[in-house]
Amino acid sequence: MKNKKILKITYISLALFLVLCLGILAGYGSRHWAFSENGRFQKFADNLFLKEVSANTLNLHYTLAHPEEYGITDYVVSLGSVSAHPNPDQYETMEHYIQTLQNFNYKRLSSENQITLDMLLLYFTTEKSSQKFHYLEEPLGETLGIQAQLPILLAEYAFYDKQDIADYLKLLQTIDTYYEELLAFEQAKAQQGVLMSDASLEGIIAQCQEFIADPQNNFLEEVFQDKLEEFSQNTKTLSKKEIAACLDSHQQIIRKHVIPAYETLIQGLEALKGSGENENGLRHYPNGRAYYQYLLQSQVGVYTTVDAIEKQLYTQLMEDYQELGRLLREKPSLISLVYNNDFTIESPQQALKTLESAYVQDFPALSDVDYQVKYVHPSLAQFLSPAFYLTPPADTLSPNTIYINQASQTSDLELFTTLAHEGFPGHLYQSLYFQQSRPLAIRSLISFGGYVEGWATYVESYGSRYAPADSDLTRLLWLNRSVNLCIYSLLDVGIHYYGWTIDNAAQYLKPFGIADSSLVQDIFQSVVEAPANYLRYYLGALNFTQLCQEMQAKEGALFDIQEFHKKLLEIGPVQFPVLRKHLGL
Repeated sequence: MKNKKILKITYISLALFLVLCLGILAGYGSRHWAFSENGRFQKFADNLFLKEVSANTLNLHYTLAHPEEYGITDYVVSLGSVSAHPNPDQYETMEHYIQTLQNFNYKRLSSENQITLDMLLLYFTTEKSSQKFHYLEEPLGETLGIQAQLPILLAEYAFYDKQDIADYLKLLQTIDTYYEELLAFEQAKAQQGVLMSDASLEGIIAQCQEFIADPQNNFLEEVFQDKLEEFSQNTKTLSKKEIAACLDSHQQIIRKHVIPAYETLIQGLEALKGSGENENGLRHYPNGRAYYQYLLQSQVGVYTTVDAIEKQLYTQLMEDYQELGRLLREKPSLISLVYNNDFTIESPQQALKTLESAYVQDFPALSDVDYQVKYVHPSLAQFLSPAFYLTPPADTLSPNTIYINQASQTSDLELFTTLAHEGFPGHLYQSLYFQQSRPLAIRSLISFGGYVEGWATYVESYGSRYAPADSDLTRLLWLNRSVNLCIYSLLDVGIHYYGWTIDNAAQYLKPFGIADSSLVQDIFQSVVEAPANYLRYYLGALNFTQLCQEMQAKEGALFDIQEFHKKLLEIGPVQFPVLRKHLGL
């Protein structure tokens, strides 16, 4: 799992903008002009990074292990802020950014800087268009909301030195204030008539109640003690007295700040019940359809029409169904093999070694890969997926850790494909390959879910081929996963763009064998609460497949799959129009 950014990136002040807009010194020759233009752009990008990486402490810590090496020593420990109402200054600053980026001499920039400029220009243009959607944003959610993700991010908050421990303890003390801002925003949404439904509120309330169900034994305390002891053993910098003091302080902060923050949020959300009348998707809110198109751009990175997206999804669904039918006609025994096969994984480490050896058939080799496998802390098992990769700080590129959730009920074949998604040639591989090219720091701060999750889903089909199992079986399982993701992606479009109700969803799902009313309700609710989420994974993956097909058609016999993947990896996470442009398509 990629670490989740808590807030949207905030924006540089007008004063800094004016400084960065100073022209190139007169009298430079053409060679010096080119160098100066690259230097000027890199200075702009670096200052943007330094300003924004400090906007909240989680962003800072997950991005830089040693911020002091970047000159960042004086920063406010904070989770950031949530504004109940739109801030016009923010959008004015975005416009200034757009003008600044447009004023660079594009042709005199290096190819790497051109990619970054294109990415930033499209990013700021897209974010500027979101001004009218302020109240449609939703920071809370039963599984993907900030109140659900924050405990995980805090539990995985790494301690590199004593300052990190001090920052972590200070950060915990800001949660109550931050959650008050979140609640104020939800109250503003209610006043605007765009609050979530009671069903969504109840799911969030239930998650909060579960987190604080045992206030005297919150899982963060157990995790903190384990991390503190590990830090002490590794660094020898904490005395027993200091450890005891940290544990006592942590316990008091949990009691005085963290638990009350969740209690306040629960009470506030309970009071809002009955204020949200829309039980359906975004289409049923004012500007909801336009907001959904904005999400497709900002979260998925696609800028085509919804009609084109829908056609792309249906085309893939039909192709997968036809191949599934052919496989089962030719080999009916595959059905029984799905549930009764002899494929086993000796260990996750062994499966990753198999993947690491196999991926070089189709992807460029990555040198000096150092990673470790750890197991999810028992206290976190119920909150986390079967496996996930925790992205390391950009300044160390380590540790590269893949976590395995032993409580997960997945088959060995499913786990193998999951490890391809998280490890090789998925998240771990893609992240390291790009970061080893030492891109501008701003590239590590702005993430594009359609590229990142789309890549990891795209390579699952390769991972299934690498499994030492019946090739027809692994193909069948991948096609089944592809069909399921496509069904949910089309449901996402139907609910949020076309305004499907629960009855429409039931009619749509019935031909696919999903007829149980409670299951339909669960699926419908999960899609309502996370618009465009399935599309980040599946439409992102389809776009990589489409780019591959187009490149193959363009290059013909000269096409090389390794070289194609190398180009994708070198360009790195960007929106798909930018990716297409720099592939030369």
